Amino acid sequence: QVQLVESGGGLVQAGGSLRLSCAASGRTIISCAMAWFRQAPGKERELVAAIDLGGGSTYYADSVKGRFTISRDNAKNTAYLQMNSLNPEDTGVYYCAAETDRLGIYYRVYEYPYWGQGTQVTVSS
Repeated sequence: QVQLVESGGGLVQAGGSLRLSCAASGRTIISCAMAWFRQAPGKERELVAAIDLGGGSTYYADSVKGRFTISRDNAKNTAYLQMNSLNPEDTGVYYCAAETDRLGIYYRVYEYPYWGQGTQVTVSS
């Protein structure tokens, strides 16, 4: 079992930055592929960024490429999402997700068995 707790969300003006954290407990994330999803009101949950368990491969949605960076600190058992140049379209609840003991990057909600409770990000224009 992996328990995930997100933090770092908030209200920010367009052009600003936020850094989300995902603290894991229950097992080490060194054996976990990690991802950040977001869900805007009335929309489906979408993958924003993902990183494989080795940290050597990453994926970014086209809408965030060049602005967001996913990373992991296995020593702190924490994953991060650095978000720069935020715009109102980035508004939503951001969720951290984990998949254990499998190589590769995963793109779909159902491929991640472990989820955090989400953190709200609101970008004002």
